[in-house]
Amino acid sequence: MDRAPKKATAPDDTLLLYAELGAADVRAAQRRLRAAELHRVVPGVVTNRPRDEWPALIARERIRVLAALFPGAVIGYRSAFQGGTPSEGTMFLNYSYPRKVELPGLSVQLVRGPGPAPGDAPMMGRELYFPSVPRLLLENLTVSRGKLRKSVGQAAVEQRLIGICEARGEEALSPLRDEARALAPVLGLEREFELLDGLIGGVLGTRRAAMSTAAGKAMAAAIPYDAHRLALFESLAATLRSQPLKQPPAVAKTETGRTNFAFLESYFSNFIEGTEFDVAEARGFVLEGRPIVERPKDSHDILGVFRQALDPGWSHQTLATGEPVLQQLRARHADQMRERPEVAPGEFKTAANRAGNTEFVTPRLTRGTLVEGSKLLPTVPAGTARALMAMFLVSEVHPFADGNGRLARLVMNAELSVVNSCRIIIPTLFREEYLDCLRLLTREGNAQPFLAAMQQIHEWTAAFDYESIEGVIAGMKACNAFEKSRTQFKLLVPAR
Repeated sequence: MDRAPKKATAPDDTLLLYAELGAADVRAAQRRLRAAELHRVVPGVVTNRPRDEWPALIARERIRVLAALFPGAVIGYRSAFQGGTPSEGTMFLNYSYPRKVELPGLSVQLVRGPGPAPGDAPMMGRELYFPSVPRLLLENLTVSRGKLRKSVGQAAVEQRLIGICEARGEEALSPLRDEARALAPVLGLEREFELLDGLIGGVLGTRRAAMSTAAGKAMAAAIPYDAHRLALFESLAATLRSQPLKQPPAVAKTETGRTNFAFLESYFSNFIEGTEFDVAEARGFVLEGRPIVERPKDSHDILGVFRQALDPGWSHQTLATGEPVLQQLRARHADQMRERPEVAPGEFKTAANRAGNTEFVTPRLTRGTLVEGSKLLPTVPAGTARALMAMFLVSEVHPFADGNGRLARLVMNAELSVVNSCRIIIPTLFREEYLDCLRLLTREGNAQPFLAAMQQIHEWTAAFDYESIEGVIAGMKACNAFEKSRTQFKLLVPAR
């Protein structure tokens, strides 16, 4: 490769690189070196700084130094995999000859290999290149031995592919594979491409591949699942097995009381999801049969939850385990959302969904994650513990395009009804605390705030008398249940 012409620059005595200087400046630096005004770090690199500062100097100017000493080199192997940084004090470079070069504080391992290839990019405009993603993946599948191996190996590459898939979607992997296929003969890495091709096929579920990581095996399973979410479910299940939870008995024991309870459960459950009605208006079309004139779809959302909260066939239907859970949830969702054909009632999502910064399980992993997660349910004590486990499973997978939060709370309450425990109502003023605890559990795996909040609201729900709809609504209003602002209001406990 032709060297770029040297440019005359004003020398900086802190670090002088002959490769960056014109001939006159090089000769001047050499005279100062003989006069002991400068010190030679390595041939072609001089400085006026004392020896104890050299490692920090090389670290700070690493790209400049490497580009000057090894023009046309390409950062390679594990150094490229780690973003262009040394690994255990060693920097791996593809170069025209193999050699180990020691710099202050940095070992440079030159590996005989091709120079810049299509997709490689110059670093800071210099003659040091960072490889394309296909190249760094291929190189890191090469066989290497020794105490510090130059490549990170199959498991790390597999995990990187899963990360790319999760961050940018499955569609990002096919172009990457095509680029690697074209690049492999140029680099002499055809064997490595066969490995990479198999790993990508395993992640995409198009090929049966021998995956080596837990996440990879999960994605290549007969029904692929989200290994990270399953680990989160297992952690929650372990907590629920070891921590006894409060379980107040059912308080709505007559047909009237159960009807009133089901109305308030459905009203608040829909309010959480943004379906906001005045409680008197909702009471009119749910309990009193008034015609639905305005917002028919929103009204039917409340009716769908009300129907499943009241009908024993739904209200006592505990969550199945294994593959039967798929058909069960589809049937429940189809009934719940039957007046909303635009959200595909009963059909699992085909596009990724999210809430704020939380991304839920991808469509391809939805079925498997539900199947594997549901297998944990029998290991958790029946009642409150299993109710919270079931609710979090459905909420965290978010298997449908819409209605997931309402579905999760119906599933939760069915686990309570079947053991004759009070169902749970999440009032409007408790909405943010409820969602905050779910987010904390999702992002940090910390279940304690979630368990504390749900036990608190469980006892709050059980403290009302549901025989009179006027009385229970008045009582909840007196406790600020219908308010929205946590800064202005506090959720009060009803007087006994």
